[in-house]
Amino acid sequence: MSVLVYTESEQGTLKKAAFEVASYAKAVADQLGTSVTAIAINANDTAELGKYGVDKVLQVNQPELDKFTAKTYAAIIKQAAEKEGTKVVVLSSSADSKYLAPLLAVGLSAGYASNVIEVPTNTNPFTVKRTAFTNKAFESIQINTDVKILGVSNNAFGLVENSASASAEDFSPEIPSAGVTVESVDRATDKVTIADAEIVVSGGRGLKGPENWGMIEELAEVLGAATACSKPVSDLGWRPHGEHVGQTGKPVASNLYIAIGISGAIQHLAGVSASKTKVVINTDPEAPFFKAADYGVVGDAFEVVPALIEKLKAFKAQQ
Repeated sequence: MSVLVYTESEQGTLKKAAFEVASYAKAVADQLGTSVTAIAINANDTAELGKYGVDKVLQVNQPELDKFTAKTYAAIIKQAAEKEGTKVVVLSSSADSKYLAPLLAVGLSAGYASNVIEVPTNTNPFTVKRTAFTNKAFESIQINTDVKILGVSNNAFGLVENSASASAEDFSPEIPSAGVTVESVDRATDKVTIADAEIVVSGGRGLKGPENWGMIEELAEVLGAATACSKPVSDLGWRPHGEHVGQTGKPVASNLYIAIGISGAIQHLAGVSASKTKVVINTDPEAPFFKAADYGVVGDAFEVVPALIEKLKAFKAQQ
């Protein structure tokens, strides 16, 4: 009857989101008076999950699972849920989890709530709060199915240490045919990913060309941030499409989002609205982004950003 949490990993290393969903699952388990079981696929550092309240880890070690396919992963998590007699499954809100969640919901005849931002406000009836209308509103919904699946919005709950044993157990599920073939996966190296980043530094057409992206990358390096861009920038080929954020790109739910030279088209604003603090730097005081931002700087990015980098470096040197 334990709460089951799917902890995502990449190249054998658990993602930051894995520890956040583990923290959330522990809070739900405490409400229900039960324990937390995690399922980890080809992850090497699962003992650390105990720091965030996980009592047991079902470890799946199969080389053929290194490349994610939603159908296969959903089938594996379904078998883990049935093995544990789980009534609540917790996932992140990553692209992979949002892809497999509907398949898992069908397999378990479960109700699925995405973009959940708080622990259940009630467990009978089971009620959760989530964002709606591209983060413009909140809603409380009841899940009336026997099994519930909760997709936790990135950075909504945070990391909460709650030490447990995290005993390991080998789990060998049946692995169905994926139905698709993944030929290759290109991954960025030595960079913070947009999905895991607490800070995102994003640039737009106001930077005038790809040759000026050095200051975006330097600011991101100083802040330990991920780099991103607006849709026109990726369309022009200045930056890879993997960095395009917005409603038609990757959604961002960072603690801090810095938009440099981005006017703020409605699709972009919708995709970054879940970020807790938004800062805009733009020469145009009438840019739509200023209405959505928490802080704004009206100024030339080529003057403001280098000065900001200099001040941040001086501040860090004093620490």
